[in-house]
This record gives sequence, structure tokens and C-alpha cells, in this order.
Amino acid sequence: MALVPCRAAAVTYAGQMAESSPRSTRRRHDIPRDRALYVETRIHAPLETVWALTQDPASHVRWDARFTSIIPVQTREDGAQEFRYELDLGLHVIRGSGVSLGAREGAQGERTSALVFDTEDRLSPLGRGRGYWRYIPTDDGVRFLTGYDYTPGWGPIGRVLDPLITRHVVWWLTAWSFDRLRLWAEEGIVPEQTSWWRSLLPGSRPRARARRCLARPPRRTQHRVMDDAPSTLADIES
Repeated sequence: MALVPCRAAAVTYAGQMAESSPRSTRRRHDIPRDRALYVETRIHAPLETVWALTQDPASHVRWDARFTSIIPVQTREDGAQEFRYELDLGLHVIRGSGVSLGAREGAQGERTSALVFDTEDRLSPLGRGRGYWRYIPTDDGVRFLTGYDYTPGWGPIGRVLDPLITRHVVWWLTAWSFDRLRLWAEEGIVPEQTSWWRSLLPGSRPRARARRCLARPPRRTQHRVMDDAPSTLADIES
């Protein structure tokens, strides 16, 4: 399942998701901080393996701790997949819906997956969001990365907590999940062996680490995370 977020974006942040706008020539100190999340990992495995583990809903929920269930609803004429998702927190189950669309781009075999999602659950820390995955072939595997942004949930309290706590937690959870995927694709270590509670047990065992992932694109410019969103994101947003 293509979860998982093309227009250039000058990101602003006032407790809302970044809006799209033309690139600006303003000086660096005039440009608001980019709040969109970015996670990147290098996976030493065939692109087809990574694609299969991320595009199949049953496989996706095994490594991605942001979901406990992804249920396909219907496929649109353009190939976009509508789905429902759930996150079981024990005392409460967050439910929402979304649309995703995977695509193959470029002569080098790069692939992308675009996503929009939303929920009416008042207890969800994330409201409406948009994002993408990019699969970039390398000599020894795949650069697998994501960029996404969202409107905070929880009303006024959520808008205060989001830059202080929520975004840091969401980034960590995404990066930790990406490393679980890497271990599965590279070494065949199934995600059930790298669950959070197993990581707390003593002894030598495989452990996923969020710190193995990049939190920003390698290049250091005024380029924004959502600038790299594929054109399919605009297609499913329209």
C-alpha cells in the first residue's frame, strides 16, 4: 500500500499544514522554518524487495508502527488506492481514511508513492496530512525516503504541543519504523523480532534504531522537504 507524501512549497507554520506556493527569492532569515518531516534510510536490498514490503498493506503494517491496520477500500480509474487505517493504542483506536498512488519515474528506475490522509477522530494528534515516499536506486540498494506534513489535531492545545513534542515523537516513530523495514529487507529479520517491547529486553538481539536515519535531506539549501513531492500528489489532492 502506498502510504504512506508537484508543486514547490514555501513552508509556513501556524499550527497548520504547509501550503503550496511559488518559490521565493527572499533572504534566508525571512523564510519560516521548514516544519515538514523528513526521514531517509539506505537499504542494501533490491528495489523490488523494498517496493513489495511497502506497497502490500499486510506487509506494511508489520513494520510501520504508525498503523495497526490498513484496509483497501477501492481502486480508482487512475490507479489510486482508497483505504481506511487504524492505530490501536490499547485504550482507544484511532481511525481515518486516505488515498495513495504509486508510480515509476525516470530512466534510472526511481519510484514514488504519494499519499493524502485525514481523520475525524478528536483524539488523533494528527489531522489532515499529505506526503510521499521516494525509492531511489543506488549501486548497492535503495535510498528510501519520505517527506510529509500535517495539520495538528487536539485543537488549540495540539497546535501548541505539536512543535514542542508531537512532531519529534512522530519523526522518531517514522524513523524507528524505517529501520525495522531495513532490517527486514536486508537481513530477513521480521518486524515482530524488533518490536518496541523486545528492544527493552536484555541480551544481544537485533534492535531498530531511529538514529540510523537522516532527519534532513543531504543537501543544505533553502530547498523545502515538500518541494520533492511527486506530481501524483497533486493528482490525488485534486
